[in-house]
Amino acid sequence: MELSFEIEREEQTAEFGERLAGALGAGDVVGLCGDLGAGKTFLAAAVSRALGVPEEVAVNSPTFTLINEYRGGRLPVYHMDLYRLCAPAELYELGLWEYYDGDGVCLVEWCDRFDDLWPPDAVVISIELGEGERRRMVVRAEGPSGEAILSRLSSWTAG
Repeated sequence: MELSFEIEREEQTAEFGERLAGALGAGDVVGLCGDLGAGKTFLAAAVSRALGVPEEVAVNSPTFTLINEYRGGRLPVYHMDLYRLCAPAELYELGLWEYYDGDGVCLVEWCDRFDDLWPPDAVVISIELGEGERRRMVVRAEGPSGEAILSRLSSWTAG
């Protein structure tokens, strides 16, 4: 199951992130794919803010730390970045499956680097760059939870 959304301004990406956050629950996993500068981290920050991560907490790319944990909101947020990982063994060393099966929401940048190790019940958002601030969000659902999230997003339109 797949939907796409046309985004014209950065504010609409934030609105999309808020809508996505409202559709998420404990144990949900969201993959974020796209070229450098596509807006993966911006979207992750919008989702995190909507889940209640305080404004004073910097939500930035975990490229070097690999996993940032944010608490204090409606749900814990586990923001991950797989860009620098080279081998599947590194995913196991990080304990990703403990996070995937945990009490919070997992936002995973560069999830497409390890497609064969992606959880079977998740959402993958591919962000395609357009001119200026334009983006196309292609949201693909995998499994029952992913399909439920996609269903909750289906009525959203960029305002």
